[in-house]
Amino acid sequence: MNLENLTQQIKTKPDLEFGTIFSRSIELFKKVWLQGFIILLLTFVVILPFYLVMYIPMIAMGITDPEVFQHNELPTMVTISMVICMPVLILGVTTFTLALNAAFLKMCREKDLGEAVSDDYFYFFKEGRLGKVFILSLYMLGLTLLGALACGIGAFYVMVPLSLLPAFLAFSNHLSPLEMVKASFTLGNKNWLVIFGLVIVSAFVAQLGFILCCVGVLFTAMLGKVPTYYMYKDGVGFNEVEDNSSLL
Repeated sequence: MNLENLTQQIKTKPDLEFGTIFSRSIELFKKVWLQGFIILLLTFVVILPFYLVMYIPMIAMGITDPEVFQHNELPTMVTISMVICMPVLILGVTTFTLALNAAFLKMCREKDLGEAVSDDYFYFFKEGRLGKVFILSLYMLGLTLLGALACGIGAFYVMVPLSLLPAFLAFSNHLSPLEMVKASFTLGNKNWLVIFGLVIVSAFVAQLGFILCCVGVLFTAMLGKVPTYYMYKDGVGFNEVEDNSSLL
């Protein structure tokens, strides 16, 4: 299905319903909480090297000149090096996090449909798919920056379509990254308030794991991602022939 047909399909779908999506998300999370926990752990492991890269200049300076940190300010060269590394860090974290979140949504669909398949946590890291994820991450960062520059108000606007991108990556992988962005804005603009509410409420509920000695949040954090699956399912729908072939 091309972008034009997908856009038309979105426009003809009924508006999303907050209560229906939220309640189904809770039920589905009971089936995917373990996968969500593993995804969260994998996210920490995968992005850790990028944080190490961020602090390499500081570590190197401390080894060569231990007295350099006795002052209250960081040396100019260390500051410049960390600023240069920051875009690499952000882009790397965004890329790998997006790939893992899309894999989690793919697993949500499999559990929802009762498909007996093995969980593939690194599906979007294989067979050249990571290149598309990387480009999509560039679009995400660019749109986030534009939203932030719009006096912060734009950030609230773009957070809705951006929250949908992992779903379009997972289920409309035949589209180009730019087409995914356009499709996410089409769905996001049509149901902006409902999606915004679901993002905020589900994220809040997901943090209730802190009540369980803080450790519980590791098991509940991914609850905030599950509604995105139903946003796509109800707002876009699945073309079984195309989707099954694209997910192989």
